[in-house]
Amino acid sequence: MVKLSDVNSRLLKAHYAVRGRIVIRAQELEEQGKKIIYCNIGNPQALRQRPLTFVRQVLALLEYPALMDDPAASGAFPADAVRRARLILEKNPNGMGAYTQSAGIPFIRKAVAEFIRRRDGIEADPNRILLTDGASKGVQAALTLLLNGENDGVMIPVPQYPLYSATLELYGARQVDYFLDEKNRWELNEAELERSLSEAKRNGVNTVAIAVINPGNPTGAVLSKKNIGMIIRFAKKHGISILADEVYQENVYGEGLEFHSFAKVMHELGEKEVTLFSFHSVSKGFLGECGHRGGYMEVRNMPDDVYAELVKLQSIGLCSNTDGQVVTYLMVEPPRPGDESCALYEAEKGAILGDLKEKAGILGKGLNEIEGMKVNIPEGAMYAFVKFDLPHPKGTDPAAMGPEERRKYEAARDNKYCLRLLEHTGICVVPGSGFGQEPGTLHFRTTFLPPKEDITALVDKMKKFHASYVEKLRES
Repeated sequence: MVKLSDVNSRLLKAHYAVRGRIVIRAQELEEQGKKIIYCNIGNPQALRQRPLTFVRQVLALLEYPALMDDPAASGAFPADAVRRARLILEKNPNGMGAYTQSAGIPFIRKAVAEFIRRRDGIEADPNRILLTDGASKGVQAALTLLLNGENDGVMIPVPQYPLYSATLELYGARQVDYFLDEKNRWELNEAELERSLSEAKRNGVNTVAIAVINPGNPTGAVLSKKNIGMIIRFAKKHGISILADEVYQENVYGEGLEFHSFAKVMHELGEKEVTLFSFHSVSKGFLGECGHRGGYMEVRNMPDDVYAELVKLQSIGLCSNTDGQVVTYLMVEPPRPGDESCALYEAEKGAILGDLKEKAGILGKGLNEIEGMKVNIPEGAMYAFVKFDLPHPKGTDPAAMGPEERRKYEAARDNKYCLRLLEHTGICVVPGSGFGQEPGTLHFRTTFLPPKEDITALVDKMKKFHASYVEKLRES
């Protein structure tokens, strides 16, 4: 029998906070009958977001094509949904249960390229697009390609989505932290990037890439075009690749803000030397189709022989799942004006994005009114990274601690806070230490995906809990 001591040490060291100990405790409490407000993970449909009708209609027809041959049954579907399903079956005659080409179904890769052209006004090569099981598999594929030695490392933001730290740990690579500027809308600071890279070099790390999440997870920030341009020039200066995690590109709520892709800014700069990996997913945006695990990776500025190795890597896993590829196609090729389904599709899309924008405001404004809490009101994505203050126990001086001791001390404090919050209020959030945070600060990440009434209740419960928790600490 395999013992814990036999397990891969890299797996033992890897952590994935959004499904960690606090979530397990939430599930235990839920089984005991306690109402839980799950704010720990970006899983929209688990939090009562309805799937888009057109997407599910087309999938239903594809999974059981006999419906299209039955006049009584097919009449229950809009004509354009039936036409779309027939088109997909024509282009993919082997059906939904067969393997596809390793890189993905060709006509879907062409549709993704056309989506990028419409979005950015630039050309995209279908032969540099890979369809993936969500963005996560694309990120892991890019890292597998890039990491070639035990001292290779990747720059990742702090705070970051723990996919990056966990994957680097599993691959035996080095994590090169750079801190996002919380006081400046969580943008990247060039001086901080230079500091991070220089420190890594002094520690013997060969940095091969920088990962950027835009819009941000867990920060909810939207990067400016100027900031993206700085990152591209930084990457060129130091000869490193860029991993652009852009899965929240439809989730932009801040007034006057818009999403700028790295591909578009790189094109405008005329940059042809920096290798760019861009990732998108059907899990976020307004689709929220997390369970279908669909997405794509676009690659720019990569020689043919190198790209062939990336395709070979995809072929080792055979292909991404066919349902996910189809949902990716429906994401990039939605109903058009004149289609029977267009009005309903646009209404459902607008309602979802409008609801998220409203809830981002309710959450951000409400938490900022709590004494000892501060948060940048989310401009995008589905999350807020909330800073909170706690008094230190008597006789404790964090400034006298070493870096590792202080990190453990602060991690214990934010973990305990979030656990007590869960047990007293039913609110399930993730400690900031699970994403990384600047020393001397405490945070938690929360989504604003639950229904509006739950977000309103969350703010009220949080206010009462925080005041009570701080008072007890002062008395102890």
